[in-house]
Amino acid sequence: MTDARIRPDADLAAGQVVRSTPEALAELRAVTSRIATAMESVIEGKPGVVRTAITVLLAGGHLLIEDVPGVGKTMLAKALARSIDCSVRRIQFTPDLLPSDITGVSVFNQDLRDFEFRPGAIFANVVVGDEINRASPKTQSALLECMEEGQVTVDGTTYALQKPFMVMATQNPIEMEGTYPLPEAQRDRFMARISMGYPAAAAEVEMLDLHGGRSPLDTLVPVTDAQTVARLVMVTQDVYAAPAVRQYVVDLANATRSSPAVRLGASPRAALHVLRAARAHAALEARDHVLPDDVQRVAPAVLGHRLMLSGEATLAHRTPTEVLAEILRSTPVPVGRR
Repeated sequence: MTDARIRPDADLAAGQVVRSTPEALAELRAVTSRIATAMESVIEGKPGVVRTAITVLLAGGHLLIEDVPGVGKTMLAKALARSIDCSVRRIQFTPDLLPSDITGVSVFNQDLRDFEFRPGAIFANVVVGDEINRASPKTQSALLECMEEGQVTVDGTTYALQKPFMVMATQNPIEMEGTYPLPEAQRDRFMARISMGYPAAAAEVEMLDLHGGRSPLDTLVPVTDAQTVARLVMVTQDVYAAPAVRQYVVDLANATRSSPAVRLGASPRAALHVLRAARAHAALEARDHVLPDDVQRVAPAVLGHRLMLSGEATLAHRTPTEVLAEILRSTPVPVGRR
Protein backbone atom coordinates (compact mmCIF):
# COMPACT_ATOMS: atom_id res chain seq x y z
CA MET A 1 0.00 0.00 0.00
CA THR A 2 1.17 3.53 -0.73
CA ASP A 3 2.42 5.33 2.36
CA ALA A 4 -0.54 7.53 3.25
CA ARG A 5 1.03 9.50 6.07
CA ILE A 6 1.78 12.55 3.96
CA ARG A 7 0.75 12.46 0.32
CA PRO A 8 0.30 15.93 -1.15
CA ASP A 9 -1.75 16.06 -4.31
CA ALA A 10 0.02 18.01 -7.02
CA ASP A 11 -3.24 18.98 -8.72
CA LEU A 12 -5.04 20.03 -5.56
CA ALA A 13 -2.66 22.31 -3.73
CA ALA A 14 -3.47 23.41 -0.21
CA GLY A 15 -5.85 26.32 -0.21
CA GLN A 16 -6.76 25.96 -3.88
CA VAL A 17 -10.36 26.91 -4.69
CA VAL A 18 -12.21 24.98 -7.38
CA ARG A 19 -15.21 26.96 -8.64
CA SER A 20 -18.68 25.54 -9.21
CA THR A 21 -18.74 26.64 -12.84
CA PRO A 22 -21.27 25.15 -15.27
CA GLU A 23 -18.48 23.00 -16.72
CA ALA A 24 -17.47 21.74 -13.28
CA LEU A 25 -21.07 20.97 -12.36
CA ALA A 26 -21.56 19.15 -15.66
CA GLU A 27 -18.52 17.00 -14.90
CA LEU A 28 -19.90 16.36 -11.41
CA ARG A 29 -23.21 15.21 -12.83
CA ALA A 30 -21.49 12.93 -15.34
CA VAL A 31 -19.16 11.33 -12.78
CA THR A 32 -21.82 10.82 -10.12
CA SER A 33 -24.17 9.36 -12.73
CA ARG A 34 -21.53 6.75 -13.55
CA ILE A 35 -21.03 6.01 -9.85
CA ALA A 36 -24.78 5.65 -9.31
CA THR A 37 -25.13 3.32 -12.30
CA ALA A 38 -22.29 1.15 -11.02
CA MET A 39 -23.74 0.98 -7.52
CA GLU A 40 -27.26 0.24 -8.74
CA SER A 41 -25.91 -2.73 -10.65
CA VAL A 42 -25.16 -4.18 -7.21
CA ILE A 43 -27.90 -2.65 -5.05
CA GLU A 44 -31.26 -3.42 -6.65
CA GLY A 45 -34.20 -1.05 -6.29
CA LYS A 46 -32.63 1.46 -3.90
CA PRO A 47 -31.91 4.63 -5.93
CA GLY A 48 -32.65 6.90 -2.98
CA VAL A 49 -30.15 5.11 -0.75
CA VAL A 50 -27.51 5.24 -3.48
CA ARG A 51 -28.11 8.96 -4.01
CA THR A 52 -27.76 9.68 -0.29
CA ALA A 53 -24.45 7.80 -0.17
CA ILE A 54 -23.14 9.81 -3.13
CA THR A 55 -24.38 13.05 -1.53
CA VAL A 56 -22.39 12.30 1.63
CA LEU A 57 -19.33 11.47 -0.48
CA LEU A 58 -19.52 14.84 -2.28
CA ALA A 59 -20.12 16.66 0.99
CA GLY A 60 -16.94 15.18 2.47
CA GLY A 61 -18.83 13.42 5.25
CA HIS A 62 -19.16 9.96 6.75
CA LEU A 63 -22.10 7.59 6.47
CA LEU A 64 -23.74 5.32 9.05
CA ILE A 65 -25.77 2.47 7.55
CA GLU A 66 -28.13 1.06 10.15
CA ASP A 67 -30.52 -1.81 9.49
CA VAL A 68 -31.30 -5.45 10.15
CA PRO A 69 -29.00 -8.19 8.83
CA GLY A 70 -29.07 -9.28 5.22
CA VAL A 71 -30.45 -6.17 3.53
CA GLY A 72 -27.17 -5.11 1.87
CA LYS A 73 -25.51 -2.69 4.30
CA THR A 74 -21.98 -3.93 3.70
CA MET A 75 -22.75 -4.46 0.02
CA LEU A 76 -23.68 -0.78 -0.34
CA ALA A 77 -20.45 0.33 1.31
CA LYS A 78 -18.36 -1.99 -0.84
CA ALA A 79 -20.18 -0.94 -4.01
CA LEU A 80 -19.37 2.73 -3.44
CA ALA A 81 -15.78 1.91 -2.53
CA ARG A 82 -15.20 -0.24 -5.61
CA SER A 83 -16.80 2.30 -7.93
CA ILE A 84 -13.86 4.60 -7.22
CA ASP A 85 -10.29 3.70 -8.13
CA CYS A 86 -8.87 4.52 -4.72
CA SER A 87 -7.43 2.87 -1.63
CA VAL A 88 -10.03 0.89 0.32
CA ARG A 89 -9.75 -0.82 3.68
CA ARG A 90 -12.30 -2.89 5.53
CA ILE A 91 -12.33 -3.09 9.32
CA GLN A 92 -14.30 -5.89 10.92
CA PHE A 93 -15.17 -4.47 14.32
CA THR A 94 -14.99 -7.07 17.08
CA PRO A 95 -14.76 -6.83 20.89
CA ASP A 96 -11.02 -7.63 20.79
CA LEU A 97 -10.17 -4.99 18.16
CA LEU A 98 -7.59 -2.52 19.52
CA PRO A 99 -7.35 1.21 18.80
CA SER A 100 -3.86 0.66 17.36
CA ASP A 101 -5.36 -1.74 14.80
CA ILE A 102 -7.25 1.26 13.42
CA THR A 103 -4.82 4.15 13.80
CA GLY A 104 -1.48 2.36 13.53
CA VAL A 105 1.43 1.82 15.88
CA SER A 106 5.07 2.79 16.28
CA VAL A 107 7.38 -0.24 16.26
CA PHE A 108 11.12 -0.49 16.78
CA ASN A 109 13.06 -1.18 13.60
CA GLN A 110 16.16 -3.21 14.38
CA ASP A 111 17.88 -2.20 11.13
CA LEU A 112 17.31 1.53 11.58
CA ARG A 113 17.71 1.37 15.37
CA ASP A 114 14.73 3.67 15.67
CA PHE A 115 10.96 3.61 15.91
CA GLU A 116 8.93 3.73 12.71
CA PHE A 117 5.22 4.24 12.21
CA ARG A 118 3.16 1.51 10.62
CA PRO A 119 -0.19 2.89 9.42
CA GLY A 120 -3.38 1.19 10.55
CA ALA A 121 -6.47 0.35 8.56
CA ILE A 122 -7.80 3.91 8.74
CA PHE A 123 -5.20 5.04 6.17
CA ALA A 124 -7.33 4.72 3.06
CA ASN A 125 -9.65 6.86 0.95
CA VAL A 126 -12.69 4.76 1.79
CA VAL A 127 -12.87 2.83 5.06
CA VAL A 128 -15.64 0.26 5.42
CA GLY A 129 -16.35 -0.38 9.10
CA ASP A 130 -18.48 -3.49 9.50
CA GLU A 131 -20.59 -3.86 12.68
CA ILE A 132 -19.05 -0.79 14.29
CA ASN A 133 -21.07 -1.21 17.48
CA ARG A 134 -19.35 -4.55 18.25
CA ALA A 135 -16.11 -2.78 19.18
CA SER A 136 -15.46 -1.47 22.67
CA PRO A 137 -15.98 2.24 23.40
CA LYS A 138 -12.19 2.66 23.64
CA THR A 139 -11.77 1.36 20.11
CA GLN A 140 -14.71 3.35 18.80
CA SER A 141 -13.13 6.51 20.20
CA ALA A 142 -10.06 5.91 18.01
CA LEU A 143 -12.19 7.10 15.09
CA LEU A 144 -13.10 10.47 16.60
CA GLU A 145 -10.02 12.42 15.52
CA CYS A 146 -9.86 10.59 12.18
CA MET A 147 -13.44 11.43 11.21
CA GLU A 148 -13.47 15.02 12.41
CA GLU A 149 -10.01 16.28 11.51
CA GLY A 150 -8.80 13.90 8.81
CA GLN A 151 -5.67 13.04 10.76
CA VAL A 152 -4.27 10.56 13.26
CA THR A 153 -2.06 11.31 16.26
CA VAL A 154 0.12 8.45 17.51
CA ASP A 155 2.82 8.90 20.14
CA GLY A 156 2.62 12.66 19.82
CA THR A 157 3.07 12.71 16.04
CA THR A 158 0.24 13.70 13.71
CA TYR A 159 -0.23 11.98 10.35
CA ALA A 160 -2.56 13.33 7.66
CA LEU A 161 -5.06 11.01 6.03
CA GLN A 162 -5.63 10.78 2.31
CA LYS A 163 -8.24 12.86 0.52
CA PRO A 164 -10.99 12.13 -0.16
CA PHE A 165 -11.54 10.33 3.13
CA MET A 166 -14.83 8.65 3.99
CA VAL A 167 -15.88 6.21 6.68
CA MET A 168 -18.88 4.04 5.86
CA ALA A 169 -19.91 2.11 8.96
CA THR A 170 -22.67 -0.46 9.41
CA GLN A 171 -24.49 -1.58 12.49
CA ASN A 172 -27.40 -3.81 13.40
CA PRO A 173 -29.93 -1.99 15.63
CA ILE A 174 -31.82 -5.16 16.55
CA GLU A 175 -29.21 -7.50 18.00
CA MET A 176 -27.93 -6.00 21.26
CA GLU A 177 -26.00 -8.93 22.73
CA GLY A 178 -22.27 -8.29 22.59
CA THR A 179 -22.64 -4.74 21.27
CA TYR A 180 -21.71 -1.31 22.58
CA PRO A 181 -24.10 1.45 21.50
CA LEU A 182 -22.38 4.31 19.71
CA PRO A 183 -21.89 7.31 22.04
CA GLU A 184 -23.46 10.57 20.98
CA ALA A 185 -20.06 12.10 20.18
CA GLN A 186 -19.45 9.28 17.71
CA ARG A 187 -22.90 9.45 16.11
CA ASP A 188 -22.55 13.21 15.72
CA ARG A 189 -19.49 12.72 13.53
CA PHE A 190 -21.47 10.76 10.96
CA MET A 191 -22.93 13.24 8.52
CA ALA A 192 -25.92 11.05 7.71
CA ARG A 193 -27.58 7.81 8.67
CA ILE A 194 -29.58 5.69 6.27
CA SER A 195 -31.58 2.50 6.51
CA MET A 196 -31.58 0.11 3.59
CA GLY A 197 -35.04 -1.34 4.14
CA TYR A 198 -36.31 -4.46 2.44
CA PRO A 199 -36.39 -4.38 -1.37
CA ALA A 200 -39.62 -4.32 -3.32
CA ALA A 201 -40.85 -7.72 -4.48
CA ALA A 202 -39.92 -7.07 -8.11
CA ALA A 203 -36.44 -5.88 -7.15
CA GLU A 204 -35.93 -8.94 -4.96
CA VAL A 205 -36.95 -11.27 -7.78
CA GLU A 206 -34.50 -9.49 -10.11
CA MET A 207 -31.81 -9.79 -7.47
CA LEU A 208 -32.35 -13.56 -7.25
CA ASP A 209 -32.19 -13.81 -11.02
CA LEU A 210 -29.08 -11.72 -11.58
CA HIS A 211 -27.09 -12.31 -8.41
CA GLY A 212 -28.03 -15.85 -7.47
CA GLY A 213 -24.90 -17.36 -8.98
CA ARG A 214 -22.12 -15.00 -7.92
CA SER A 215 -21.54 -11.71 -6.19
CA PRO A 216 -22.18 -8.68 -8.42
CA LEU A 217 -19.16 -7.03 -6.82
CA ASP A 218 -16.94 -9.43 -8.79
CA THR A 219 -17.74 -7.63 -12.04
CA LEU A 220 -17.87 -4.07 -10.70
CA VAL A 221 -15.11 -1.91 -12.14
CA PRO A 222 -14.10 1.62 -11.04
CA VAL A 223 -15.75 4.45 -12.99
CA THR A 224 -13.67 7.32 -11.57
CA ASP A 225 -10.63 7.90 -9.37
CA ALA A 226 -9.80 9.48 -6.02
CA GLN A 227 -8.28 12.63 -7.55
CA THR A 228 -11.46 13.35 -9.50
CA VAL A 229 -13.64 12.80 -6.44
CA ALA A 230 -11.42 15.10 -4.35
CA ARG A 231 -11.83 17.82 -7.00
CA LEU A 232 -15.60 17.36 -7.10
CA VAL A 233 -15.74 17.68 -3.31
CA MET A 234 -14.07 21.08 -3.71
CA VAL A 235 -16.57 22.01 -6.44
CA THR A 236 -19.37 21.16 -4.01
CA GLN A 237 -17.86 23.37 -1.32
CA ASP A 238 -18.09 26.35 -3.70
CA VAL A 239 -21.86 26.03 -4.21
CA TYR A 240 -23.45 29.26 -3.01
CA ALA A 241 -25.62 29.31 0.09
CA ALA A 242 -27.44 32.61 0.61
CA PRO A 243 -27.62 34.17 4.11
CA ALA A 244 -31.34 33.37 4.24
CA VAL A 245 -30.63 29.70 3.56
CA ARG A 246 -27.92 29.60 6.21
CA GLN A 247 -30.33 31.23 8.66
CA TYR A 248 -32.91 28.58 7.75
CA VAL A 249 -30.43 25.85 8.66
CA VAL A 250 -29.77 27.53 12.02
CA ASP A 251 -33.51 27.92 12.62
CA LEU A 252 -34.01 24.20 12.06
CA ALA A 253 -31.21 23.36 14.46
CA ASN A 254 -32.63 25.72 17.09
CA ALA A 255 -36.09 24.22 16.62
CA THR A 256 -34.75 20.76 17.49
CA ARG A 257 -33.17 22.16 20.64
CA SER A 258 -36.32 23.91 21.82
CA SER A 259 -38.84 21.22 20.91
CA PRO A 260 -40.51 19.69 24.00
CA ALA A 261 -40.32 16.30 22.30
CA VAL A 262 -36.52 16.42 22.09
CA ARG A 263 -34.13 15.96 25.01
CA LEU A 264 -30.96 16.53 22.98
CA GLY A 265 -31.21 18.50 19.76
CA ALA A 266 -28.90 19.13 16.82
CA SER A 267 -25.39 20.38 17.55
CA PRO A 268 -23.61 23.18 15.67
CA ARG A 269 -21.71 20.42 13.86
CA ALA A 270 -25.06 19.01 12.76
CA ALA A 271 -26.07 22.39 11.30
CA LEU A 272 -22.76 22.51 9.42
CA HIS A 273 -23.37 18.99 8.08
CA VAL A 274 -26.85 19.98 6.91
CA LEU A 275 -25.43 22.89 4.93
CA ARG A 276 -22.66 20.77 3.40
CA ALA A 277 -25.11 18.04 2.43
CA ALA A 278 -27.49 20.64 0.98
CA ARG A 279 -24.66 22.00 -1.16
CA ALA A 280 -23.96 18.48 -2.43
CA HIS A 281 -27.65 17.93 -3.16
CA ALA A 282 -27.78 21.20 -5.12
CA ALA A 283 -24.65 20.22 -7.07
CA LEU A 284 -26.24 16.89 -7.99
CA GLU A 285 -29.12 18.92 -9.42
CA ALA A 286 -26.58 20.94 -11.48
CA ARG A 287 -27.30 24.12 -9.51
CA ASP A 288 -24.64 26.51 -8.26
CA HIS A 289 -26.77 27.65 -5.33
CA VAL A 290 -28.66 26.04 -2.46
CA LEU A 291 -32.44 26.19 -2.16
CA PRO A 292 -34.50 25.56 0.98
CA ASP A 293 -35.76 22.43 -0.82
CA ASP A 294 -32.20 21.06 -0.71
CA VAL A 295 -32.08 21.60 3.04
CA GLN A 296 -35.41 19.87 3.52
CA ARG A 297 -34.36 16.90 1.39
CA VAL A 298 -31.17 16.19 3.33
CA ALA A 299 -32.36 17.13 6.83
CA PRO A 300 -33.99 13.76 7.73
CA ALA A 301 -30.85 11.74 6.95
CA VAL A 302 -28.52 14.29 8.55
CA LEU A 303 -30.47 15.13 11.71
CA GLY A 304 -32.52 12.02 12.45
CA HIS A 305 -29.79 10.00 14.17
CA ARG A 306 -28.70 12.91 16.36
CA LEU A 307 -31.98 13.60 18.12
CA MET A 308 -32.61 12.11 21.56
CA LEU A 309 -36.31 12.21 22.35
CA SER A 310 -37.77 13.17 25.71
CA GLY A 311 -39.28 10.56 27.99
CA GLU A 312 -42.79 11.72 27.15
CA ALA A 313 -42.20 11.41 23.41
CA THR A 314 -40.68 7.97 23.88
CA LEU A 315 -43.65 6.80 25.94
CA ALA A 316 -45.94 8.12 23.23
CA HIS A 317 -44.06 5.88 20.75
CA ARG A 318 -42.98 8.84 18.66
CA THR A 319 -39.91 8.45 16.46
CA PRO A 320 -37.19 10.98 15.64
CA THR A 321 -38.38 10.89 12.03
CA GLU A 322 -41.90 11.96 13.04
CA VAL A 323 -40.61 14.70 15.35
CA LEU A 324 -38.25 16.00 12.68
CA ALA A 325 -41.01 16.04 10.07
CA GLU A 326 -43.11 18.14 12.43
CA ILE A 327 -40.22 20.56 12.97
CA LEU A 328 -39.68 20.89 9.21
CA ARG A 329 -43.37 21.69 8.72
CA SER A 330 -43.44 24.32 11.48
CA THR A 331 -40.18 26.16 10.69
CA PRO A 332 -40.73 29.13 8.34
CA VAL A 333 -39.12 28.67 4.93
CA PRO A 334 -37.21 31.63 3.42
CA VAL A 335 -38.39 32.98 0.09
CA GLY A 336 -35.95 34.07 -2.59
CA ARG A 337 -32.27 33.36 -3.11
CA ARG A 338 -30.70 36.32 -1.32
